[in-house]
Amino acid sequence: MIRTTRRKFLVTSAVMAATALSLSVMPAQALAPRSEVGVTATAIKLGITLPMKGSASYGYNQLPGAMKAYFDYVNANGGVNGRKISLVVKDDAYLPKQAIQNTQDLIGKDKVLAVVGALGTANNKAVASAVNLGRRGIPSLFINTGFSGFNDRKAYPTSSTILPSYIMEAKLMSKYLKETYAGKKVCLLYQDDDFGDDALVGFDKSHGNMDFAVKIAYPSLSQGVAGVPDSWITKFKAGGCEVQVVFGVASATLYTVMAAAKAQYAPKWVLGSVGADIGSINPATVPYIIGATSMSFMPSVADPKDEYVAQFKEINAKYNPGAKFNTWALIGMNTAFVTVQALKAAGANPTRASLLAAIDNGGAKFANAALVPLNYSKTSNVGFNGYWFGTFNKTGDLVPNDTFTYTPYTTDSGTGDVVKSTYVRPAMPAKGLPN
Repeated sequence: MIRTTRRKFLVTSAVMAATALSLSVMPAQALAPRSEVGVTATAIKLGITLPMKGSASYGYNQLPGAMKAYFDYVNANGGVNGRKISLVVKDDAYLPKQAIQNTQDLIGKDKVLAVVGALGTANNKAVASAVNLGRRGIPSLFINTGFSGFNDRKAYPTSSTILPSYIMEAKLMSKYLKETYAGKKVCLLYQDDDFGDDALVGFDKSHGNMDFAVKIAYPSLSQGVAGVPDSWITKFKAGGCEVQVVFGVASATLYTVMAAAKAQYAPKWVLGSVGADIGSINPATVPYIIGATSMSFMPSVADPKDEYVAQFKEINAKYNPGAKFNTWALIGMNTAFVTVQALKAAGANPTRASLLAAIDNGGAKFANAALVPLNYSKTSNVGFNGYWFGTFNKTGDLVPNDTFTYTPYTTDSGTGDVVKSTYVRPAMPAKGLPN
């Protein structure tokens, strides 16, 4: 029995030694790391879900075209470590149920490395929960929402936002309103969900210390129902509102301004950043928003001297022909620009894990067009942290002033002060291509 056992041991040892020897002389490529989902020797596949059609799509449906344009530009200049980037785009109509299905398809059928630039608070919350992004280690990067909850690293370990939080935005807006319109009746229209709830926190006495004479919350997608925006305007007029704040998506701002024009209601408009770019969506609305105030963390697309605007505008003209270069095009292209830096930082053979680590460890230093800093770290999922204020000119572009001199402000999502930013933006890399 002992002899048999010893014989088996010797045979097993010999086999193991032979195997080890054979492995030691195998070519290096045979020992290459297992390829990651969405990554091949020649390609990297990414995905995005957002409203491409319907009442909630205005402005936001321009993001994928701008992102693709920048990716195509990078591909034409060698790609990322020799790999070409592709972007799979799916339309969710701003509906959480469809966003869930789209994301499941992007992951299960399209086999993307990561979801990038997806839009909407409710949609992304639903997706993170239903698809189990965190547990599965699937990145959902640079989400186009400012919902503060995404900074909960335990709840959303693989999600990151690109926008400042809506709490930050409302705090900055409160400061502007109190300083500019003291003694005026200021009124608020906001979306009745987490998006609007964050705004209310930022406007609250514990944060922004802002009061409103009239407040109306609108259910998401109700802005496109005939007669609904007219009812809002009736209430605002009856309340004697002199300054009208709209904290909603672009379509809500669009319908509100149009209803106000029809009713000859002409307050001072203060428009939230995500819903303000309506002049480029519907040029007919430009006369109604001239002089209206809004906010941006990006430079003005009308800025004749900004190097990022000039470079991205050139890329857009060549790789996204016929598409207007507006704020959403600039945001989309900048998101793609940051994405390329994250992919490069993720290593020669990027994985989902190395991509997330690259953002945690170095994302705050990624070059980008914004005039306020990025805040990515091992403890922060939040992108930018501030805005500058400007007004819409006669061509519908948001500008800081005649000389394009910006005064950005920054804050946090807590009770911290609103302060002038001292941030110095990194220079645009040569030809707009990250090193």
